[in-house]
Amino acid sequence: MFNNAMGLILADNKKISLGELSNPRALSAMPFGGRYRIIDFMLSDFVNSGIKNVGVLTYNKYKSLMDHTGTGAAWSLDRKNDGLHILPPYVNSEATNVSSDEELSGVMDFLRQSRSTYVIVAGSNVILNTTFDEFIKSHETAGADISVMYNRDGTKYGNPSYILDIDEEGFVRDMLYNPSKAASVKCSLGILCLRRDLLIDIIARQMAHGKAHFGIHSIVKMFDELKVYGYEYSGVALRINNVQSYFNASMSLLTDSVRNDLFWSGEPIYTKVKDEAPTLYFDNAEMNDSIVSDGCRIYGKVEESVIFRSVTIAKNTTVKNCVVMQDVHISENCHLENVILDKNAFVRPGVRLVGHPDYPIVIGKGAGI
Repeated sequence: MFNNAMGLILADNKKISLGELSNPRALSAMPFGGRYRIIDFMLSDFVNSGIKNVGVLTYNKYKSLMDHTGTGAAWSLDRKNDGLHILPPYVNSEATNVSSDEELSGVMDFLRQSRSTYVIVAGSNVILNTTFDEFIKSHETAGADISVMYNRDGTKYGNPSYILDIDEEGFVRDMLYNPSKAASVKCSLGILCLRRDLLIDIIARQMAHGKAHFGIHSIVKMFDELKVYGYEYSGVALRINNVQSYFNASMSLLTDSVRNDLFWSGEPIYTKVKDEAPTLYFDNAEMNDSIVSDGCRIYGKVEESVIFRSVTIAKNTTVKNCVVMQDVHISENCHLENVILDKNAFVRPGVRLVGHPDYPIVIGKGAGI
């Protein structure tokens, strides 16, 4: 395992909104797949790559993220040296505006305290199971200043999309943001590799020019003055760009090939462990092609859905093609189809909700209907 690298995760993305789903939490803290958060995948990728020094740059709404990550013990990142570092801009987690000095100086301090040669910088909206050994080796072999990981199916997830124009030698010569007609299908995954000292220089330059935001693709835009290499990733990569892509990514887990690539490809995905009793399936309960986490009580019918921990689905109720997050209670005689229910939502008896697969109905955190 390559370990002469450190990791930096941008916990949120100001260009991405999931409406009611992202209002109470950072994007990286979004629940996914029955028991995980989006950040679990990148943290696991770092740890599986031998990277033990990871910083998480937050902007606001990071209380849920900090509750989940804790000391980093679930990823073996609770260490005397290095480990997991949350880099909040404010003491007050409800702050909405961050000045450039506060945001970027926190990153600078984290980078300067390390002796690692390379930094892997990753965004908060991509779910994949990989290691970065080959990525770093490819970066070195190409003699690049910066390497950016991309794949060829990003445009199907909707905006924002960063389309890369790559020359015959593999170097980026242009990047387009949400083009109406894309000349390429090579879409950035928002994962970079570069030398730590170069990143420090880039951030110092941004601070000197009064730049108010540290962004991954602002670094990729430097292809005119630096050698930016494109590294193609061929595995499964799920982008969370909006409510529809979150819903589609969740439903894709019901496909064997996607589920096997993300969870059974050889490297484990770690998350915060919660001890729950096994799910109880009562008389007349029906289950078809679904993912159900532990601690649930199922009396009704569940089809092609992702059910998180401690969900109750009552008698004579059908849940079809839905994402039901933790501690949701769905009462008797309900029919839910193409619906996303956030944590602690409550559905009263006899409710019928039918959304469209491309436009699922969203019930916010703690809401009652």
